[in-house]
Amino acid sequence: MNSLNKMFSALLMGGMILGGTVAMSSVANAQDDAAAAAAPAPDPRAEAAANLQQLLEFVKQGQVTEASENRAREARFNAAKNDQARLLKEAEAERAREERRSAQLEDTFEANELLVADKQEQLKERLGALTELFGHLTAASGDLKSNLDVSLVSAQYPNRGDFLQDLIDKMSTSDRLPSIEEIERVWYEMLREITETGNVVAFTTEVATPNGERAQRDVVRVGAFNVIDKEGNYLAYANNNLSVLPRQPSGTYTGWAQSLANSSSGMQQFGIDPTGPTGGSFLAAIIDSPTLEERWHQGGYVGYAITAVGIFALLLAIYRTLVLTGVGAKVSKQLKSDKAMDNNPLGRVLKIHEDNPSMDLETLELKMSEAVMRETPKLESGLTLLKIIAAVAPLMGLLGTVTGMIITFQAITIFGAGDPKAMAGGISSALITTVLGLLVAIPTVLLHTLVNGRAQRIIHVLNEQATGIVAEHSEAGRS
Repeated sequence: MNSLNKMFSALLMGGMILGGTVAMSSVANAQDDAAAAAAPAPDPRAEAAANLQQLLEFVKQGQVTEASENRAREARFNAAKNDQARLLKEAEAERAREERRSAQLEDTFEANELLVADKQEQLKERLGALTELFGHLTAASGDLKSNLDVSLVSAQYPNRGDFLQDLIDKMSTSDRLPSIEEIERVWYEMLREITETGNVVAFTTEVATPNGERAQRDVVRVGAFNVIDKEGNYLAYANNNLSVLPRQPSGTYTGWAQSLANSSSGMQQFGIDPTGPTGGSFLAAIIDSPTLEERWHQGGYVGYAITAVGIFALLLAIYRTLVLTGVGAKVSKQLKSDKAMDNNPLGRVLKIHEDNPSMDLETLELKMSEAVMRETPKLESGLTLLKIIAAVAPLMGLLGTVTGMIITFQAITIFGAGDPKAMAGGISSALITTVLGLLVAIPTVLLHTLVNGRAQRIIHVLNEQATGIVAEHSEAGRS
């Protein structure tokens, strides 16, 4: 009814609008046609009656259409109700069938459990002592697989341990047994690993460089200990891949490796790593050990200063040694000559007596002492500096050690002492300057002793000759 009222209202409004439109059109036509002004105007009531009749027809048609739609809707509802009842019956029947099937499956499962238990008991009785054998075989296969995964021999023969994993999985089940061929293959891989441990073999494989590139290279495997390439670089083996060590061992190890890689027969000297290519090996310890140059750089600026002072002391000692050697040769030549020469200290001392043969004894003695004292500073030049360097070098080393310890303890304060290796490395670096100071001081003391000895020998000759001349002049004056 509400829909009919709405439809009636809409039609009524439409009729009124239509009547208004017709009236407006009539007015417009009346205005446009000025010549037909005298014609009679249409009756508005007649037009309204015609519009109401049309509205009544529209209401009739709407009632008929709505009744037809209601009947169709009721038919669809009845059909859906019947379909739902049919589906409900089908679902109840399916549930009953599944319940009967579940009961059958439970009975079958219980029967299979009894059958499996019986078969397992039969298998256990028939295996007998083989059960222990297969247990040992499983353990041996597991150990062999773990060894093959990290063995250098696998670099030449990859994927050797794949069948072992399959064998272990097979023996872990209760319904499958290993074959004779699989057991013999385990024995074969054990023997091959033992045999290849004592062989030195050259082969070609893919090698990764430190910059990440991969290339085919000729390599030499020394048993299960080390792998090297033709350039003498040691290789690391991990995750079935060979890679060049970023840092190679120093010393003669690289030369030995290159000689072995380029040789085709004969005996070659080579340093092997018995701990293998994994972590904690001797090779890693050798690689991590710093070289002399690296240790020197660990001393820092104090170490550089100590080195500069040491080099200066060495050059000064060499220079003074050469000078005193030349002076000593001239003095020795002067001792063999009867005439005083000005090119050596002894000649200059003797020239005083030669130029003044009639000088009195006291004056001659004073003159000779003066001449010896004048030559002594020249001969002892540089000795005091060498002695100072020998005393200062250990103090500079101690300064560097204290500075390094301060830096180390500051790092411990910031980062903690959880890594003893890092703390020990810092202390080791701090002690480098003490070593450098001692390395400078000890040779400097020895060089000072050597240079001072040469100078004192020449000074002793000067004193000896001056005293002898004074004695001869005294004896000549008495006679």
